[in-house]
Amino acid sequence: MLKPKYFLYARKSTEDDDHQIMSIEAQLFELRQYARRENLEILEEFTESKSAKKPGREKFNEMMSLVENSEGVGILAWHPDRLARNSVDGGKVIYLVDTTKIVSLRFLTFWFEPTPQGLFMLQVAFGQSKYYSDNLVENINRGFRQKIRRGEWLTKAPFGYLNNFKTRTIEPHPFHSKVVKRAFEEFATGKYTYESLADFLAELGVETKNRTPLGKASIWRMLSNRAYLGLTKHKGEYFEGSFQPILSPAIFEAVQIVLKRKAKPRKSKELHNFPFRGLLTCGECKCAITGQNAVGKSGGFYRYYRCTKKRGACSQKFIQESVLADQLKARLSKITICDEDTGKMLKQVEIWENEQTSSSQMFVQNSKQQIQQVQDKLDKLVNAYIDGDIPKENYLTKKEELLKQKVQLAQDLENFGRTGKNWLKPLRAWILETKKAAIAANSKNLIEIKEAVQTVGSNPKLFNKNVVLEFAPLWQKVAEILQKSGATPTCRGGGALQETSKNLQSSLWWRCRELNPGPKLINFSIVHKISQLKYFDATN
Repeated sequence: MLKPKYFLYARKSTEDDDHQIMSIEAQLFELRQYARRENLEILEEFTESKSAKKPGREKFNEMMSLVENSEGVGILAWHPDRLARNSVDGGKVIYLVDTTKIVSLRFLTFWFEPTPQGLFMLQVAFGQSKYYSDNLVENINRGFRQKIRRGEWLTKAPFGYLNNFKTRTIEPHPFHSKVVKRAFEEFATGKYTYESLADFLAELGVETKNRTPLGKASIWRMLSNRAYLGLTKHKGEYFEGSFQPILSPAIFEAVQIVLKRKAKPRKSKELHNFPFRGLLTCGECKCAITGQNAVGKSGGFYRYYRCTKKRGACSQKFIQESVLADQLKARLSKITICDEDTGKMLKQVEIWENEQTSSSQMFVQNSKQQIQQVQDKLDKLVNAYIDGDIPKENYLTKKEELLKQKVQLAQDLENFGRTGKNWLKPLRAWILETKKAAIAANSKNLIEIKEAVQTVGSNPKLFNKNVVLEFAPLWQKVAEILQKSGATPTCRGGGALQETSKNLQSSLWWRCRELNPGPKLINFSIVHKISQLKYFDATN
């Protein structure tokens, strides 16, 4: 009988060049040395960097195809687990041994003979290899589950964080975390595109390896990464993390709103020439109001706005941009407060900031109760999912919503416990917004006018060439106060304001006290505190 000729097969499990670098090289050296020592003839060598847990390895299939088309060949490998860790490939090897396509199997760490007992031991070896692979996956998943329960980050830290190998989690980078926070704050203003924000980050030293600004996809991934809220993600599901968040939920949600608005890109750069485009809807058919260029009878160039009429016939006519701007400024003037009055309010805020404020036990107690209620809902949701009462899609959506509520409540409680006066920041921000609205009411900058309307207005429409603008609830109260006072947009005062300011407390407190202590209650705090300012006091 002629001595069989052999195919040599060496494999490592990972395709990553940085892992198991010496594995294949070491196998080849040992196998070649063994072949020389045993005087074995090698027909061809096959090397592969791929897991054998599932069928489908290219080099292995190529070698097995040659074996099937040959007569009386052998295979030389380091161990049976190099050939197969799954039942399909292992069964194929055993079948070819049964049909004498493979007349010899040689392993450096395993002895095999082509006898019934030898085939049985080969099956055991393949079974052990499969068991090892399956058990390894379970052990890894168990470790992942434990890390998730501890709130640890599972992979390489995202930009803005550093891996702390002692605590096995991540922590904010001293510099990059501030860059991330600045990027979110800038993008939330709505003034940046992906490209301009990438240029802004490049100025701060955040670039690609080739020293070019980041791409659109990289910017989008950063701006939508919930890791900055202190959440960790595993298999598409979010969990609470034990690491420090970089962003507040408020600024993160503001950025998500801008991302949704930019999800439908404009078709032409010329559309940027219409500042009020996308601001209004038609009061008749509810279609969008778009801008258009035109040339007048005298040959002059002007811009106007009209209904897109995408839903059919609409009787609404166009309106010139200058007329539209005047109407918007007129609406803004109804909530305009003069600089002297806003100065008084800011001064009062500074007094409150310097005073020692005691923590509200009711607020803290309510916040803790609501956090516990959200946690109870999470526990019930998980139990319902485990019992199979709800589908996975509904479970993931509801879980993410509850996690965001819990993060928001926990941060509100932390801020309140740290300062005891977390209503002052939104109060100051609101007062500064009134200054911006006042500037826009007298401005020729159409972008400033649009931004001011978007801040104070709600659902602006255009009907019969007239702007119909509803103020947001807080701004509507201010408009009512100013209207009852009968004052012009100069410095005001008067008895009518005192009565209205008292009504603010009685009309809003009972509506807001039952709501979650989130933005809505803070809005009430703003109104309530404004009603205490000297500006709203008839004795001023």
